[in-house]
Amino acid sequence: MHLFIEQLLNGLAMGAIYALVTLGLALVYGILRILHVAHAAVYTVGAYAGLYLYGITGSLLLAALGSMVFCALLGVAIERFVYFPLLKYPPYVPLIGSIAIMLAIEEICRLVAGPYILTFPAPLPFPDLHFGSITISATLTAVYCVTAAVLVLLWYITSRTELGLAMRAASQDLPMADAAGINSHFVITLTFIIGSAIAAVAGILVGIYYNQVYPTMGAVPAYKTLAIIVVGGLGSVPGAVIAALLLGVAETLLIGYAQIPLPRDALAFIAMIGVLMWRSEGLMGSK
Repeated sequence: MHLFIEQLLNGLAMGAIYALVTLGLALVYGILRILHVAHAAVYTVGAYAGLYLYGITGSLLLAALGSMVFCALLGVAIERFVYFPLLKYPPYVPLIGSIAIMLAIEEICRLVAGPYILTFPAPLPFPDLHFGSITISATLTAVYCVTAAVLVLLWYITSRTELGLAMRAASQDLPMADAAGINSHFVITLTFIIGSAIAAVAGILVGIYYNQVYPTMGAVPAYKTLAIIVVGGLGSVPGAVIAALLLGVAETLLIGYAQIPLPRDALAFIAMIGVLMWRSEGLMGSK
């Protein structure tokens, strides 16, 4: 039972990380209806920016803030110079451009920082929590707290502010939102800023969680997040969060605890196939 609880806690932490990485992808798809694969590269850049800024400042908070600003600017640049000129073409054209951007950023990271794994030994300002014989490490506590804070803040923005109302209107019908006087381009830009900043936080958390940062660390999240948003329902942020948490727990329990002889990363696609066969619109998507 002790091992089961430990694996469950690890699975929740992994699912929380998946959720942070997936949020930006779900937000962008909800408005533009394009698969923002380059989001995984923004996540990688966030990890590198956080690592280097932490080495310069010695402050994890300043490193996180600087990384969020840098990734927000990168996200806006991708939207303005890659997606915006391609929106007049079929959806697979921006997707191809997004894949190209992801591969290009990976190579830039490799050329600038080197192909080797860099360590990220930053201490987290969170305590170890003890519940009887169960200990939740400071790293897990940080993942839980940061993810919860991000989700609550995002919920407040999208549900309780005029910006959130404009985002929801643009996601439902972009031309109608323009006709109603909403500056849809401004809304899209802010969506990229929010999603890219969250990706930076996720990159820093993963870098500290595994104590490693490397150029291709976004390769697996690039396709796994696609499976997650399909399972959750394309464009549904709550669905993406629920699917991410379920996937993290399932991977840890089925592979780590039950020791089912399957590749860990295969579960996301098995879940995607199963959900598409049972409910084609995803867990919380609309028909």
